[in-house]
Amino acid sequence: MIDSRTDAQQRQRAGIIAGLFAYVVWGLLTIYWKQLHRFNAFELIGWRITSSAVIMAVVLTFTKRWGHLRVLLHDRHLLSRVALAAVLLTVNWTSYVWAVVHDHVLETALGYFIAPIGTVMVGVLVLHETLRTAQRIAMLFAAAAVVVLTISYGQVPWLALAIAVSWTSYGYLKKQVPLTPVESMAAESFILVLPALAVAVVMAGRAGSIPDSASGRELGFAVFTGLATVGPLMLFAYAAQRVPLSIIGPMQYIVPTMNFLIGWLIYDESLTPVRVLGFALVWVGLAVLTVDSARRARMARVPEPAWTG
Repeated sequence: MIDSRTDAQQRQRAGIIAGLFAYVVWGLLTIYWKQLHRFNAFELIGWRITSSAVIMAVVLTFTKRWGHLRVLLHDRHLLSRVALAAVLLTVNWTSYVWAVVHDHVLETALGYFIAPIGTVMVGVLVLHETLRTAQRIAMLFAAAAVVVLTISYGQVPWLALAIAVSWTSYGYLKKQVPLTPVESMAAESFILVLPALAVAVVMAGRAGSIPDSASGRELGFAVFTGLATVGPLMLFAYAAQRVPLSIIGPMQYIVPTMNFLIGWLIYDESLTPVRVLGFALVWVGLAVLTVDSARRARMARVPEPAWTG
């Protein structure tokens, strides 16, 4: 019994380390993409998806898991869900990369801060769940934050909302796909690879494109965008199988927190008092949600499912 408990603790500890490392790497990807700020965001996404597809093909070959994707050939309903998830992921990636290379890192932070509150909205609008008091409070704070930030920016923070909506919708669809995170990512990459390759090839002929003007260092960054994408995914998949939701769930705030600090402290993006107020409203809403979720988890006292993003 003691050995079994020790093994479980070691598995969870290893999962926590892997999860933390995955989220930190995801946060640092903002700096990675900044190295490619001279290039068109759509061209970068073409390279990212193509490179990711190559990496995932290698992973599936090495792990002998190609057969796990056969279900997609016989289940059109599942295939359509995976295809829609792939489209939403493309919207999320493109919004994020465009924001980073155009000096809107703070908006990416806002988007990923809002996303958990967006998940609550999915529960209400799609699953017809009843809002708890804490959820109502969180949504009110989020709405107030959008109003305040709209005043600050002089327009609705569309990039942040696009990131939040696409990521929330993507997460909802992923929970309905009976594939592991690795297999799902592979399927999404393969569905997108031909359009992505076409975009990369068409844009390669333009002046200032990656093949036309990238230095050796920049070309290296472009080539390894797939590895930068798949690497943390593998770590997260490992963590999700070993760490309960009550622990790994709050880790998702690491990425927008890092983006917020990177945009403000490293890239000197404007952070006026009004914008600080807008972010503070979101943080209060998230705090209310987190405390409520932790309290309900303690009251339930049942094992929690691994979060698969």
